[in-house]
Amino acid sequence: MGRKRNVRAAGQAAAAVLLVVQVLAGSASAVDLGAAVAPGVVAVPAAGGPADPAAAKAQIEKNWAVFFDPKSTTEQKAAVLEHGDFLEPLLGGLAKLPKADKVSVKVTDVTFTSPTQATVTYDLLVSGTPAMSGNKGIAVLDDGVWKVSLKSLCGLIELSGTSAPSPPC
Repeated sequence: MGRKRNVRAAGQAAAAVLLVVQVLAGSASAVDLGAAVAPGVVAVPAAGGPADPAAAKAQIEKNWAVFFDPKSTTEQKAAVLEHGDFLEPLLGGLAKLPKADKVSVKVTDVTFTSPTQATVTYDLLVSGTPAMSGNKGIAVLDDGVWKVSLKSLCGLIELSGTSAPSPPC
């Protein structure tokens, strides 16, 4: 099982590389990762959000920034990615990409869809300048920490157009 997981992680790294290269080259456009991974499902705010929405929003903004921060270590990124401990090889590969040190994110909106999930609207920045604005992803509450969802990562891989296997979404 471990060998299969390593092969899968290598494929995921290749797929993610393609997407980042598209962004850095300016050929990618804003994406709705919620729609990419759940066609036909509309994110509607749930009756109940987290107990402390302001604190949850602040943690989501911070953790998305950490995940996309080129100065964050692979371990730091894994800690804020749902199932990140299994995806460290992918994250390590992304950090080695040319210009990876210039990519960051700015969260522009967080809408809670349940007490444990939120839609995150963000801009992907290259050298501080928006390269892709208005992207949508998903944050999930996992063991008391708001993390970048595996669905968001899967959506990025899917949008890269590669045939590499993706993690179970």
